[in-house]
Amino acid sequence: MVKISLENIAEAVAQAKKEAKKRNFCQSVEAIICLKGVDMKSPSSRIHEIVTLPNPIPKEIKVCVIADGDLMIKAREVGADGILTKEDLERLAEDKKEAKKIAKEYNFFVARADLMPSIGRALGPILGPRGKMPQPVPPTVDIKPIIERLRRSVMIRTRNQPVVQCRVGTEDMDDKKIAENIMAVLSAVDKKFRLDQHLDSLYVKLTMGPAVEVKMK
Repeated sequence: MVKISLENIAEAVAQAKKEAKKRNFCQSVEAIICLKGVDMKSPSSRIHEIVTLPNPIPKEIKVCVIADGDLMIKAREVGADGILTKEDLERLAEDKKEAKKIAKEYNFFVARADLMPSIGRALGPILGPRGKMPQPVPPTVDIKPIIERLRRSVMIRTRNQPVVQCRVGTEDMDDKKIAENIMAVLSAVDKKFRLDQHLDSLYVKLTMGPAVEVKMK
């Protein structure tokens, strides 16, 4: 992977915090990874995956489980943020406004594998473009660790431009912890794109603040 030190990332995080105006809410910290030499017209040049962060982001990450039977009961027992049944899917297929509301409310979806065809028909056109199609799981899976992992994860994806942008922390987090989260995201992108060849630049910014470039070795 390209040589970027944890210290340089932490310095950029501190600078981004300093340059951003104070707001009446806790701003998110975002990483912007700009790539070069990547053909975005090729499907093989797209990235769309979930990255588990070493340091959880204080802002709430909501996970919705789509299931019936025992898996639905288990999901409710372990505190899933939302639960949808097959009956709910049939209802949402006819209520696009409510479906869009649900797609916006939850960060991640997990579904019993045999319900995926129904989900594709009812929610596919809404969840698909948002990169939120559910992670399919068997009906006997232990759902608790899956929910816990997703609550400390972020989705990274490229679209039409060779850029990965995602939330990596909040302004009240320690600079080094945010830097460690950024390193985790870089590591995931590196597995796909070989950053020693394809990284053009790396920036850090707060929600309402200017972007600060991270110095490279």
